[in-house]
Amino acid sequence: MNVVVLSDTHAPRRWKSCPPAVAEHLRSADAILHAGDVCVAGVIDELASYAPVHVVKGNNDGPDVVAPETLELDLGGLRVAMIHDSGTAQGRLARMRRRFPSADLVVFGHSHIPMDQAADGLRIFNPGSPTDRRRQPHGTLGTLRVEDGRLVEARIVPVT
Repeated sequence: MNVVVLSDTHAPRRWKSCPPAVAEHLRSADAILHAGDVCVAGVIDELASYAPVHVVKGNNDGPDVVAPETLELDLGGLRVAMIHDSGTAQGRLARMRRRFPSADLVVFGHSHIPMDQAADGLRIFNPGSPTDRRRQPHGTLGTLRVEDGRLVEARIVPVT
């Protein structure tokens, strides 16, 4: 299973329509995870034209974005949890383990800073933002490859 992970697309200010470099990855996606701040519901509809979309609500999402604050789902046997804001960097892995005790992977956003960390059987993954890189060198997204219930590859991919 190929999964594309997005966060903080910030439409329509930053995401007018799907950027070509992002669409290139979406074309081969079996699922799309968006960790919040889509800002307008039309982005979800646009992403859904590529693959099934799972999204959580971000702090900048408008009232038309209907999404839960957190989400737990099974992706090909991998237990995934999603949240927009995972809190401060200090103690993040332990905090996410307490918040999502059965998760193998927690996907989050908010900071626009790509991150991939693991400890004690939990991996936390922030894809950054493909459209609002802030102080990062590139806009980014994440890709995951899931086989037999295991995360066999996770990558942060520059798209700008």
